Amino acid sequence: MSAAGTTPSPQPHFADAQCPPLRGGEGDSFLPEAFANWFASRGWSARPHQLALIERAAQGKSVLLVAPTGGGKTLAGFLPSLIELAALPARRPRELHTLYISPLKALAVDVARNLETPVAEMGLGVRIETRTGDTPASRRQRQKTLPPDILLTTPEQLALLIASREAPRLFKNLRAVVLDELHAINNTKRGDLLALGLARLRALAPGHRSVGLSATVADPKPLMEFLAPGTELVRGAAGAQPEISILASDAHVPWSGHLARHAMADVLDAIRRAKTSLVFVNTRAQAELTFQQLWRLNEDNLAIALHHGSLAPAQRRKVESAMTRGNLRAVVCTSTLDLGIDWGAVDNVICIGAPKGAARLVQRIGRANHRLDEPSKALLVPSNRFEVLECEAARDAVMAGELDGDRLRKGGLDVLAQHVLGSACAAPFDADALYAEIASASPYKSLSRDEFDRVLDFVATGGYALKRYDRYARLRRTDEGKWRVAHPRVAQQYRMNVGVIVEDPMIDIRLQSKGRPTGAGGRSLGQLEEYFVEQLVPGDTFTFAGDVLRFEGIREDAAYVTRTRDPEAQVPSYNGGKFPLSTFLAQRVREMVSKPETWDVLPEPVHEWLRIQEWRSIIPKPGQLLVETFPRGAKQYLVCYPFEGRLAHQTLGMLITRRLERLRMRPLGFSANEYALAIWALRDMGGLDMAKLFDEDMLGDDLDAWLAESNLYKRTFRNCAIIAGLIERRFPGREKTGRQVTFSSDLIYDVLREHEPDHILLRATYEDAATGLLDIARLAEMLARVRGRIVTKRLDRVSPLAVPALLEISKEMVAGEAHEDILREAEESLIADAMRI
Repeated sequence: MSAAGTTPSPQPHFADAQCPPLRGGEGDSFLPEAFANWFASRGWSARPHQLALIERAAQGKSVLLVAPTGGGKTLAGFLPSLIELAALPARRPRELHTLYISPLKALAVDVARNLETPVAEMGLGVRIETRTGDTPASRRQRQKTLPPDILLTTPEQLALLIASREAPRLFKNLRAVVLDELHAINNTKRGDLLALGLARLRALAPGHRSVGLSATVADPKPLMEFLAPGTELVRGAAGAQPEISILASDAHVPWSGHLARHAMADVLDAIRRAKTSLVFVNTRAQAELTFQQLWRLNEDNLAIALHHGSLAPAQRRKVESAMTRGNLRAVVCTSTLDLGIDWGAVDNVICIGAPKGAARLVQRIGRANHRLDEPSKALLVPSNRFEVLECEAARDAVMAGELDGDRLRKGGLDVLAQHVLGSACAAPFDADALYAEIASASPYKSLSRDEFDRVLDFVATGGYALKRYDRYARLRRTDEGKWRVAHPRVAQQYRMNVGVIVEDPMIDIRLQSKGRPTGAGGRSLGQLEEYFVEQLVPGDTFTFAGDVLRFEGIREDAAYVTRTRDPEAQVPSYNGGKFPLSTFLAQRVREMVSKPETWDVLPEPVHEWLRIQEWRSIIPKPGQLLVETFPRGAKQYLVCYPFEGRLAHQTLGMLITRRLERLRMRPLGFSANEYALAIWALRDMGGLDMAKLFDEDMLGDDLDAWLAESNLYKRTFRNCAIIAGLIERRFPGREKTGRQVTFSSDLIYDVLREHEPDHILLRATYEDAATGLLDIARLAEMLARVRGRIVTKRLDRVSPLAVPALLEISKEMVAGEAHEDILREAEESLIADAMRI
């Protein structure tokens, strides 16, 4: 939308369309009178892409709308439905007209609340409801038989709806499906689940149209295929280029670390200068630490809040409401606020640490200033020298309009198994018909009939190695040859465990008053991983939910804490949540390092660091892999710089150390970060044939041998087994602890490895590992790329480029009260050696 002569009045969420007018807006004639009057009353006219969606809807066509933040995407997705509903009689049957699907519960609720504004102001009489995990069970049950006109929900709730007996009646007259933030869910397991749900909707309601809403992406074709056959593309006008600055001092840039402690005073100054800031970090632990650091410096008592996924829903909603009212100056947050929820008051985005991807940076920048013709402002705060390079590369990419392109993955077989079971929960199904339906979903377009039949056999019996056990018999064949659930209990188990987000078992954290007996009441602050809480003893302190807490003990299924003060309180560790460096951005960083003529834009400490590296060792040329070897103390080191991300480097480290053991180099360990891999051993590795050491054949027998004993691989199998329904996490009266789930999955893993190594779940695990925790596919691409292009430098001491990697080794190996002093001494010694000319 855009203003037409007068200053537009603010409108929550749809205020992403507050902009100057489009001149020559005669396209508004496509709008019904009530809608045209509503636009005019606000001084707006419809944008061309909003009118294009109305036109395509009238033709019954499915559309992907790609537009930047501030382009009015959300209202564009709903306008055709509102126009259709407004034309219907006031007294009409209760039928679901439009289904809106969001990747976030909070976004669905936020959109529903703001959609009520135009509906009420135009007097449309349209019924709007949300359906999430927080919706009361009675309302969810009623929605199946008396649905609203527009239902806003999530992929998991869609899976539950299509697995219900009421699904054919609920969806038979569905006219439209609106998929928001589609770029964020495509090419993920949640995307697989959603794609299968869309295929089922096409069977239940053949005449409906689909609308996909996406931020700017490198290639829209995969999203168009995801939506529906014959989807057309509509692009919104480009917005103003963002203003991106990088906070990096010419006086001091840390060599390593991820917390940017050195910059917190500058971050607080940036918050002070802005109206409202979102301070993004990449992990929940970073969020807790950053909040504490800012609060210690906050002498002005600015209203700063904390928001991440482990906090209690009530606490997150409280923060979101305060932001909506404009009561906060800043929110320290993780990816929980990456998407959709728009606050007009936000005028500055601060990113602590490197963004790890250009597309993610664009998404986060878009949270600020929802005016298409005015630039969004962002401040990047690199926490170390390599991150300075990454931030520069990301800024250059965004300003050039270049974004990450994801490697397309095949649909997960574990997700498929869950869907097959859900199909049987809805009604007995014919295998031929279900296969045809599944193959119409874009992630499964290459699924062979043999693969489908093996998945079906697994769901029905558990597979060859497990079919003797009745507990794994979940489907039975009817006399008509259809497949049905073996017992009503199976359907209940499915409903309790649906979804593909596998989290570690959590324990509720409850705050109680001092002096009260442990376990006596207390409000919930959120949840922490079970494994972290189990290591605590009464009296231990940790930071959580923005407070320093003292652990008092565990009672039943909750941990009880009290507030305290302790500057040395530990930060909870969280599994997952770390973004790997994108392939696209890694390439740009490699190019920047290899071209000295680009270094002049860098802060002086970083510029000097690279210049001394060039003099002391080697700056690798584009496409080369630099491998350095040198002694330090009683150990020998090998450091390489693939710039392929932490996950691929960890896998490479595991495989290289296995080879070094066979070569009797006596390796002691390795450390991997986003940019480099460092290995230390007792024997000199400088004389090795690096071409053979880094040969692609390590992905054969070496990889198979390591996977057989890898805890990371077993963890991947556990996740696949949970998603596929082989191991249920939740069932009334039979909740499993993390240890019980792991024990069960390890037993099954060992049985399948020995007796059925080609089991479909083991195949699903390998495919998952290729793009997940082990990133085998990316490692394979890297080894192929550097074949014949490895350059080796044998040094007498550590190089400047190797210092950050060795400092991370020190942090992993040093513990105890004196660790800060020891680390400071180690850092000073390393830097002196590396920078000595």
